[in-house]
Amino acid sequence: MTGTARYSRTRAIIERVEPEIDAGRFPIKRIEGEEVLVEADIFLDGHDQLRCLLLHRPAGAASWNEVEMTALGNDRWRAGFHVDAAGRHEYTVIAWADRFLTWRHDLARRKDADDIAVALLAGAALIGAAARRASGEAERRLKEFESALRSAATPDAGMAAAQDDSLAGLMAAWSERHFVSKYDRVLEVVVDPPRARFSAWYEIFPRSCRTDDAEHGTFAGVIAQLPQIARMGFDVLYFPPIHPIGRTFRKGPNNTLASGPDDPGSPWAIGAAEGGHFDIHPELGSAEDFRRLLAEARALGIEVALDIAFQCSPDHPYVSEHPEWFRHRPDGSIQYAENPPKKYQDIYPFDFETDAHEALWQELKAVVDHWIASGVRIFRVDNPHTKPFLFWEWLINAIKAEHPEVIFLAEAFTRPKVMHRLAKLGFSQSYTYFTWRNSKQELTEYFTELAQQRSREYLRPNLWPNTPDILPEFLQYGGRPAFMLRVALAATLGANYGIYGPAYELMEHEARDFGAEEYLDSEKFQVRFRDLQRPDSLRDYIARLNRIRRENAALQSDWNLHFHEVDNPLMLCYSKTAGDETVVMVANLDPHNVQAGWIELPLDELGLPEASSFQAHDLLSGARYLWQGKRNFVRLDPAASPVHILRLRRRLRSERDFDYFL
Repeated sequence: MTGTARYSRTRAIIERVEPEIDAGRFPIKRIEGEEVLVEADIFLDGHDQLRCLLLHRPAGAASWNEVEMTALGNDRWRAGFHVDAAGRHEYTVIAWADRFLTWRHDLARRKDADDIAVALLAGAALIGAAARRASGEAERRLKEFESALRSAATPDAGMAAAQDDSLAGLMAAWSERHFVSKYDRVLEVVVDPPRARFSAWYEIFPRSCRTDDAEHGTFAGVIAQLPQIARMGFDVLYFPPIHPIGRTFRKGPNNTLASGPDDPGSPWAIGAAEGGHFDIHPELGSAEDFRRLLAEARALGIEVALDIAFQCSPDHPYVSEHPEWFRHRPDGSIQYAENPPKKYQDIYPFDFETDAHEALWQELKAVVDHWIASGVRIFRVDNPHTKPFLFWEWLINAIKAEHPEVIFLAEAFTRPKVMHRLAKLGFSQSYTYFTWRNSKQELTEYFTELAQQRSREYLRPNLWPNTPDILPEFLQYGGRPAFMLRVALAATLGANYGIYGPAYELMEHEARDFGAEEYLDSEKFQVRFRDLQRPDSLRDYIARLNRIRRENAALQSDWNLHFHEVDNPLMLCYSKTAGDETVVMVANLDPHNVQAGWIELPLDELGLPEASSFQAHDLLSGARYLWQGKRNFVRLDPAASPVHILRLRRRLRSERDFDYFL
């Protein structure tokens, strides 16, 4: 294309559209019912008036929905739309120099009667052209306006008709759009069910759940514990792999290389003579038992999440049926997993670079399809960072195209850029570094990033103070206050959080070795039966936390998190607000000593008058404090409670001079 032919007559420039991830390469994420607010820099040459529209539609729909954008100043424009159904939606922006808006804008500035008369005729021509495109009542009304402008008795009468708001509405619908500029990308938003934004996870090993003196737990044992889990307020029950476990190179207690005949092995060593990823460990129960468990859990408001671990034991049927799916050593044997100097002889990783990768990918998708057909809608994915990024993008997109309600949690304690890439590829939730963030500075910096920076558009954090793999040092030596503190931080800093129980509520804290972050007698390698009714259990405390989360909408989002000043480096203060509801958390980060300090709250931003008093109601203890002004004193004894969760209430005075609070 040469000369002027390559130049169109479009004049509007559209830049810096937000939200947009990597020039539109990846979608943003939202929840059913949420609003997507879109902004863009839009401008044109000269003095003509712009018209800007946000376009949106469910992916694949034939037509766009249109929303007028509002000018924010400095050529920045904004509009929003709500996404009401799970799945993929699309949006983009268009703009043009609108001849009717320009005419109307200039008409209001004209003073000379003859000048106005000519301008009214020009406007009548624009309106008449729109009337010829319209039909029905719109056509009739436009013709009336055209006539009013052509036959106006006085300039003022014509001006009044031109400025009629109903005319503007009709012309917005029927005026011609000349030389429309369209943003050069159609952007996407993946819409997930509400549980992707707000959930409380409880991890449990079914083989440690028994109803009698049996040596191995069952699904029936899990069902017996469901009421207790529901009373604690958890709505996602997560199982490590429930498949048959290999016997070759089976690990013994505490990850030892030698195992006895009664050692159960690691659930992540998947596959044996009894089957593989499509099958259930026979000692846990049958497929029918599993379906009954799903139904019993769902009746209590709990969804069961399964672990997806794409790896095999040496005994997995895939090893003999599809040796081409594995990497081989020079001696012809299959390469086991290793992270030198660590060796995992009981695990064979898949070779995703195999020439048979297409068949391998389809088989792994079939695994997920199988468990979805069994009733599972949530999956925690083991070590996704050790598999190709393109594989996860393909798999998640394929699954969610058929089942948009499915949720994937990425268990990827890895480098930040890798974690972020996995989130962009489609994982609904992501593990975070919260497990190792303990100081005031660490927590403030990290959660400001998660809640306020651009990455929040695609990365939904899920906070875990412990996992079967990780017993943090803070929990090893902090005693009961440390366990109370960390679960309270997880439950209030994030809308999604989880714990590995019953190890957490029973405060198990003994490490395998000094300096190690691994549990002694880890449940990963042996069955553990516990006294769940121990009087020192934190189950009632955790239940209160989860009840507070359910009853206070402010704690059900991540983006509304803000940190506040407190003059003690061992104390942390932050708040969350939803509508008129504000919840303030104050935490003593020292599990061994009383800490006190003055906190400073931006009362104007929280909707509270600085001159009057207000109530701070501790939702954990029930205590109520009358505070005055933006600076107030807080003292926290970790032996009693290391955290305040304070609902702020405005002080009102009734006609009878009784104080009460809203």
